[in-house]
Amino acid sequence: MSNSEFERVIVRPVDEYNQKLVSYVHPPNWVNPQPADCYDLVVIGAGTAGLVVAAGAAGLDLGLKVALIEKHLMGGDCLNVGCVPSKTLIRSSRVVGELWNAPNLGINIPQQIDVDFPAVMARMRRVRAGISHHDSAERFQNLGVDVFLGSGRFASKNTVEVANKTLKFKKAVIATGARAVRPAISGIEAAGYLTNETVFSLTQRPERLAVIGGGPIGCELAQTFRRLGCEVVIFHRGSHLLNKEDADAAETVQSVLIKEGIRLVLNCRLEEVATVTDGKRLYFSANGHRDSVTVDEILVGAGRAPNVEGLNLDIVGVEYDQRRGVKVNDYLQTTNPQIYAAGDICMDWKFTHAADAAARIVIKNTLFSPFGLGRYKLSSLVMPWVTYTDPEIAHVGMYEHEAQKLGISVSTIKIPFSSVDRAIADGEESGFLKIHHKKGSDEIVGATIVASHGGEIISEVTTAIVNKIGLSKLSGVIHPYPTQAEAIKKAADAYRRTLLTPRTKKLLGFLTKFS
Repeated sequence: MSNSEFERVIVRPVDEYNQKLVSYVHPPNWVNPQPADCYDLVVIGAGTAGLVVAAGAAGLDLGLKVALIEKHLMGGDCLNVGCVPSKTLIRSSRVVGELWNAPNLGINIPQQIDVDFPAVMARMRRVRAGISHHDSAERFQNLGVDVFLGSGRFASKNTVEVANKTLKFKKAVIATGARAVRPAISGIEAAGYLTNETVFSLTQRPERLAVIGGGPIGCELAQTFRRLGCEVVIFHRGSHLLNKEDADAAETVQSVLIKEGIRLVLNCRLEEVATVTDGKRLYFSANGHRDSVTVDEILVGAGRAPNVEGLNLDIVGVEYDQRRGVKVNDYLQTTNPQIYAAGDICMDWKFTHAADAAARIVIKNTLFSPFGLGRYKLSSLVMPWVTYTDPEIAHVGMYEHEAQKLGISVSTIKIPFSSVDRAIADGEESGFLKIHHKKGSDEIVGATIVASHGGEIISEVTTAIVNKIGLSKLSGVIHPYPTQAEAIKKAADAYRRTLLTPRTKKLLGFLTKFS
């Protein structure tokens, strides 16, 4: 096979780290294998969902024939342009945040913090390259997966074409993911802009950065680049940032971003972008006033679009929508019973861990559910997520308004971190824990944590919900002192105190007389 059968991928800048990355996840000298007579599973897309399906099926050691197709970089968004690079940059930016807070902890630092932006970006590329072997074509080949580089598309009801080869399948899985939405703003294409797919290629710091979108991606990267030395302005069409999150949580983070010097333009409508002598000028209307801002770079973080193009889905009877993606039922089965989907291509939860969990459902439902028996449901998952600002917002289960819509009456316990000794010692009192439980019951239905490492704490609540462990039992769990996770025990203790009704107190008083 010649290399011309699939497109060579270049990741910029072309340094030793990115060359190492590409050598693992889209090796230029890769030779696609000769297809098997028929595959038990053909997986299109080697992001998180596709990788987990392929590795999980092949790793069962049952002799299953599995093919995995990827046209770009194995590892998908998470490795290449998502979780790994963004969290690596966030780690560097947190050092700056700690230094900004140092005087409050009695540590005097120089007025000017020297951020070596090229070194920060180089470290990110080094870390990404160092992790990339986990998602490499060679590793999956060694697991027994036939890896095909190239664009896969359905050719008939039971075949897929890729790089001039035809793969016959019993079942197929669509895991082609999603991409950043192209903004419909006059002049922005000509001026040029960054997305999460290109921002990690920067080698020099943009002194002035506009971020379009005040959701999780926009807020995370805005704070990161502000701490790394950029002047940052966020344009957001809503009245406050992170409008899908708990309002108190969003307000806490918004206040921090303002305090750190990020300019917010809310209730905003971007009208035009023009290239001017000293940069890129954005014209906008906000709260009835028209204004403009000139920046060096524009970062778009306002939504994702599913990668449904070029798959020939109509040929195999798979229904899809350009905005929502491939249509699936609760078993992740498409409108073609032999074809399933998982990950960003079909799910509202656009998280790596959600794609991983969905992939495990697909393995079970495609291979080990004869006649549809014993199938797993997507709706049965309890899904936590984290917005990796500082402080983080971690959430699991239902928000209060969601419970109300379902007719579930809830009570809410809120523990401010100003009452948690470790948070006070850490100088991180601005956060809080909210736990929603069914009224008259200790059953937890949802929780939100705002804390520097809220994502590390939320799993205890997730475990409790999954295993139906109520607040009463959590109250009996010993938490090390002092830790910020002690807030969970405080919430559980607060629930227990609500059980001390006048009648209960009277009974307890009676018992003391005989003890």
